[in-house]
Amino acid sequence: MTQPESQALSERIREASEQRQFLTVMSADEARARFESALSLKPVGAERVQLADSLGRILSEDVVSAIDVPGFDRASMDGFALRSEDTIGATEENPARLKLNQELLPPGVPPRVTVNPGTATAIATGGMLPRGADAVMMVEQTELEAAADGDYVLVQQMAAPGQSWATAGSDIARGELALRKGTPITSREIGILAALGMDQVPVYRRPRVAIISTGDELIAPGEAARTGSVFDSNGAILVAAIRELGAEAEHLGIVGDEAATMQALIAQALDYDAVLLSGGTSKGAGDLSYRVVERLVGADGILAHGIALKPGKPLCLAAHSGRPVVILPGFPTSAIFTFHEFVAPVLRTLAGHSRRITRKGIRATLAVSLRSELGRTEFVMVGLLRTDQGFVAYPSGSGSGSVTSFSQADGFVPIEADAEGLAAGTEVEVQIIGQGLEPADIVFIGSHCTGVDYLLGRLQEEGFAVKALYVGSMGGLAAARRGECDVAGMHLMDPETRIYNRHLLDDELLCFPGYRRMQGIVYRRDDPRFAAVSTEAPLQAALGDPDCLMINRNPGSGTRVLIDELLGDKRPAGYGVQPRSHNAVAAAVAGGRADWGVAIASVAAEYDLGFLPLQEEHYDFVVPRSREQRPVVQRLLALLRDPGVRSHLETLALMTNDT
Repeated sequence: MTQPESQALSERIREASEQRQFLTVMSADEARARFESALSLKPVGAERVQLADSLGRILSEDVVSAIDVPGFDRASMDGFALRSEDTIGATEENPARLKLNQELLPPGVPPRVTVNPGTATAIATGGMLPRGADAVMMVEQTELEAAADGDYVLVQQMAAPGQSWATAGSDIARGELALRKGTPITSREIGILAALGMDQVPVYRRPRVAIISTGDELIAPGEAARTGSVFDSNGAILVAAIRELGAEAEHLGIVGDEAATMQALIAQALDYDAVLLSGGTSKGAGDLSYRVVERLVGADGILAHGIALKPGKPLCLAAHSGRPVVILPGFPTSAIFTFHEFVAPVLRTLAGHSRRITRKGIRATLAVSLRSELGRTEFVMVGLLRTDQGFVAYPSGSGSGSVTSFSQADGFVPIEADAEGLAAGTEVEVQIIGQGLEPADIVFIGSHCTGVDYLLGRLQEEGFAVKALYVGSMGGLAAARRGECDVAGMHLMDPETRIYNRHLLDDELLCFPGYRRMQGIVYRRDDPRFAAVSTEAPLQAALGDPDCLMINRNPGSGTRVLIDELLGDKRPAGYGVQPRSHNAVAAAVAGGRADWGVAIASVAAEYDLGFLPLQEEHYDFVVPRSREQRPVVQRLLALLRDPGVRSHLETLALMTNDT
């Protein structure tokens, strides 16, 4: 050995033998907070991919439907399109006799003939419902009769308005929010995107993660083993775990305990969105990784080195230009556990997933005692056994160097830093490993509104899982009374006091002011029957014209209450057609399938329809008293008070002053 080589070896020995202590041992919560505050916690970018390649990706934009789905009023069975009023009193013994129009409507053929009183048109499943018809009678309930003046169909039972057909836009209406930004794309979402005609899908870019395994002892799987060598299992595990999270993983290889080579490889890795190293972060001989990283990112870039955690104390968390640089412990269980606890949530955020991860917990009874040392939070891997009395938890192995202890575990049990252990028979909450379908953080039931779409979208952007069911104001109120939802949206007026919503509350319900919106008659701008300025004149003209078709709203909705008050005992043509949303009403009017209806101003503008104001209404949020203090409910209420949010609601033609 030459003198320079000897000096270099001596320097390496001295450096490796310093036995430096960890910078500062801190709690897991403090380490996580310091780490995440130094990162740019937002998706790394966006791109468009082919629909076929979008499975498993995350939407980077709201998807708003540019079309109505279905795009026309569509028969849901083979039969005859007719007017339901023509079948009143029809029975098998006394059928209704309707003249058969000279037209057949298979799917894809536009109707040419209006279904006038006393007539019917043959239609196939999926066929376009002709103008004038408000029901389809299945062919099994009819018979044909030939006569000198043409063919007739004998209808053997009464039909109800809306029977056996779907309105245009009843599935998804033009201008309606179909999918929210941040939604993971599964086969269900692909079906929706395809139905909307989208072949290109906006998604978040997958973050690129560089992985480096360190240690002279490591060899790649498949290589010939040698004395003292260890197969690199951490590299393979991390590549798979990163891909499971929706990121791209690239293993840059194994580097030995040589500072210059390691520094060159880490410097190359800093061009990625995240860098993970495995090993070399303890304080013993040969542990170089954290020293090399410190040279590259600077002392200020080392955010935590040494955490009061078992397993995982040697974990080193660093940042470079807002990107994570993490040195995981070399022992497999320590590496895997600290990856899932500290790194996985960050990578999910960079990939566009929700930042909030609510762990699934199962109550179980400890089969044996678990001991722990004071001062460190310890996580014990356990396996679960199901018994007649419930779940029993057994430790799945010990030692941070055990590869199988993590792979065989169903979950883990935390032991707090101030506890010396847990006795056998203790009931514990086992945190399940892995992510599955989680229950929604907030359930909304009630009346649909574009303002609700915006507010729930904000919650989802903040990481809350949202579920919304639009069943009308009365449906939302009933759900709130039964405790089935966290929030109900409603706009129901007391006809005596003209005050909205408050008259329907009880001691278990709270009402929080939302915003105001204008309801009005919507019509096509070129329809001369609605040219007058006032509401009364065009309405009377419409009611007096039997060919002027209205479109109604579903019973239980606040809009239906307004419509019935407006009409009194009148039941104009089209009254029996009752879609569940403002968008469906506007779609029917814009498409000529109806001539007028009642909807809110923002939807009328979306469809470029004429609008005659009827009444300003209050859209409020009802919360069961037992749910008021839930964090997600409090966050929704805070959004309603936020000036920026209220300003955006006003851009949606929703008035927020004095509410």
